[in-house]
Amino acid sequence: MSISVLDLFKIGVGPSSSHTIGPMQAAHDFVLDLAARKLLDAVRRVEVRLYGSLAATGIGHGTDRAVIVGLMGQRADTIDPDFIAPAVAEVQRSASLLLAARVAVPFDWGRDMRLLPVSLPYHPNALRLGAQGDDGVLFENTFYSVGGGFVIDEAQARAGATAIAEKPLRHEFNSAAELLAICRRHSLRVSEVMLENELAWRGDDETRAALQRIWEAMRACVARGIAHQGGVLPGGLEVRRRAPALHAKLQQREVGRNLISDTMAALDWVNLYALAVNEENAGGGRVVTAPTNGAAGIIPAVLHYYMDFQSGSSASDVSDFLLTAAAIGTLCKKNASISGAEVGCQGEVGSACAMAAAGLTEIMGGSPEQVENAAEIGLEHNLGLTCDPVAGLVQVPCIERNAMASIKAINAAQLALRGDGAHTISLDHAIRTMRDTGRDMLDKYKETSRGGLAVSFTEC
Repeated sequence: MSISVLDLFKIGVGPSSSHTIGPMQAAHDFVLDLAARKLLDAVRRVEVRLYGSLAATGIGHGTDRAVIVGLMGQRADTIDPDFIAPAVAEVQRSASLLLAARVAVPFDWGRDMRLLPVSLPYHPNALRLGAQGDDGVLFENTFYSVGGGFVIDEAQARAGATAIAEKPLRHEFNSAAELLAICRRHSLRVSEVMLENELAWRGDDETRAALQRIWEAMRACVARGIAHQGGVLPGGLEVRRRAPALHAKLQQREVGRNLISDTMAALDWVNLYALAVNEENAGGGRVVTAPTNGAAGIIPAVLHYYMDFQSGSSASDVSDFLLTAAAIGTLCKKNASISGAEVGCQGEVGSACAMAAAGLTEIMGGSPEQVENAAEIGLEHNLGLTCDPVAGLVQVPCIERNAMASIKAINAAQLALRGDGAHTISLDHAIRTMRDTGRDMLDKYKETSRGGLAVSFTEC
């Protein structure tokens, strides 16, 4: 599996990469396929079937709405988030869907949007889309949203394919041990290994420019979260946006640019950045998957803090941070999962924490061994983390969990930088443990809202 840094960091909309971005992309691909087969004008009805975790938490995660706008021809990386709610409301009001933005077909929400609480064999995040004509089924396909916005269809799943095409890389690695060996053999930093691998897709300058665009999207998300007028997040839990008020308090407080001597002040700013991103995500705003939406606040919070308060920070630090983070995310995806529905929140927040810890260690001058150590610490102390969103919404405990993991990532980097890179448990061991723990974890703790905090909240 050849994973680019731009595969792991994608611009999209909230609240979920697997439950919003992936299904929207699947629906978009479905209508493209209909058009390629010259079947669009023959469609008389479209049926949507959501399975497994998409059925269990899809309403709270906006899966149904994402599929509808995807069928209308919208893509997660270009859609205006403000388009979604009125477009879906119009479909519900008129019982009509404008397929691919040009062919009107009847759409009865109660009949044609079906939630089926059974899991299909390949992955718990599955949806089946079908188009019917005058004489029956014209075309049908099943898609699997495998985490981080990655999607494969039925044929790819049966063939054992991944969501990413294979490409020959200059430095192929499938484990942290192999990555460290490459760094030693060629006297390269982790970010340099990744940058040379990116040549399989594009040149160095193009990669760095693309990463700057990703960083600008992250910064814009933080800014929107801070500038929001407050109020409560949608969904019915009445969760208040805290970032705007926290930012106002921090602005009123005298804080020097160097916060090293004021630990509590530093924590406040890191918390602010993470809360701002994840409140935007929970509200359906534009975010960057990093590597998922549910964990989208951790990498921006850590990088934002470094760029704002570390003297001498530069654009090259952004690229090196994200390239290094992507190296760790690649290993997590290859050897375990970044899908909460597959391995619980350890795969989302745990992976993001490890990625952020590694990125920070890299730009703080850490050796490849220290980078690997930081990633292992960040992941190890998130092992076993369940995904049990209250009411199926990416709000509780998701928003605060990003703030907590951001602080943990910084501490993991600090611990690694104070050592020499030698440690007992390797990153490969930690990733393997995440995979095995996810396999053993009961399904009710894997993004179904049928266990853990989701149930405890209901019982209270």
